Amino acid sequence: MSSLQKSMLKSKLPPAGLKLGFTSGGCRSRALQRKRDYEPVQWSTYYSESQKIKIGDNSFHIYIQGDDGPLLVLLHGGGYSALTWAEFTKSIIGMVVCRILAIDLRGHGNTQTTDDENLSAETLAHDVAAVIHEYDDNAPIVLIGHSMGGAVAVRAAPLLTNLAGITVIDVVEGTAMDALASMQSFLRSRPKGFDSIPQAIEWCVRSGQIRNVQSAKVSVPGQITNTVSGMLATDDIDAVLTSTHSESCSNLTVQRGDTIQEEETLTMPAPEVLTSLLEKKYKWRIDLAKTEEHWVGWFKGLSAAFLNIPAPKMLLLAGVDRLDKELTVGQMQGKFQMQVLPACGHAVHEDVPDKVAEAIATFMVRHKFAEPASDFPRTFPAC
Repeated sequence: MSSLQKSMLKSKLPPAGLKLGFTSGGCRSRALQRKRDYEPVQWSTYYSESQKIKIGDNSFHIYIQGDDGPLLVLLHGGGYSALTWAEFTKSIIGMVVCRILAIDLRGHGNTQTTDDENLSAETLAHDVAAVIHEYDDNAPIVLIGHSMGGAVAVRAAPLLTNLAGITVIDVVEGTAMDALASMQSFLRSRPKGFDSIPQAIEWCVRSGQIRNVQSAKVSVPGQITNTVSGMLATDDIDAVLTSTHSESCSNLTVQRGDTIQEEETLTMPAPEVLTSLLEKKYKWRIDLAKTEEHWVGWFKGLSAAFLNIPAPKMLLLAGVDRLDKELTVGQMQGKFQMQVLPACGHAVHEDVPDKVAEAIATFMVRHKFAEPASDFPRTFPAC
């Protein structure tokens, strides 16, 4: 091509830097596409069934998957719900032959009790044992608990006669007790409510609470309720997905070093401003700030109780600095298996569900709790 032809061609091009097709409508299309990235996902994508188990006047909500093998009982952390295990369930089912029983603990998710505020470790542990007894009292049980759920698993272990093994995820007595002093400050920093389910999902991801967008899409609706109907947000998902209003632009962002970065930066009002806005459509299912009286009871004596469980044990951590002295000694004595999964946040099983599933599947196969369902990558205990 001659220089004259190039010059003529260049003269017909728009000025450098001008983007064609991005009128106000184009900007809206980009915003809608971004919003679609935070649309919720139904629990039925991950679980075959959900049920209500009646224990006296209380109704405990559970999610079920799998037809054969040991029963993995999944216990979520404070403020989460059984849906926090969705991506993990999808992974573990493909690695080993097992069944899944994910429980909404008292005061969380779709579980309804006569005293939702009684969240003592002992009460929660007896709830779990009662649900297991009612659901299947004969299968070998593998307890798996995250954070508060890990503490509950440790307390529930002595109540089960068919416990095969236990895995505790990212909860250590010493670190947990030290963190309690700043817990109220952290809870005050959270928005009190959200205008939509996608907005809640977006905040959880951008704040770093959940670093896996796909997991947040299914788990966050289990953490919030509709302020009008009082129902869990999971009941609204179908309406959200069919409504054009669900694609409206979000105005939330968070300035944090571990936040997921995007090309376009949004601005988020300060938490105190959020609370002064018009009432939001969704609020947190549980007010964790009001559970403070139970915090110490969840974690005090946890290390000793964990070490005293006679069944095979595994501790999954997001960092080695979270191991306290008592557990360090126990680990050196070979009393439990430890696995460290770096590059993830506190919600380890949501951030890296495949890695957590690989570690637990390896643990189960090694101790002959379950048969492998595939040739999954095997992990090795930390030194």
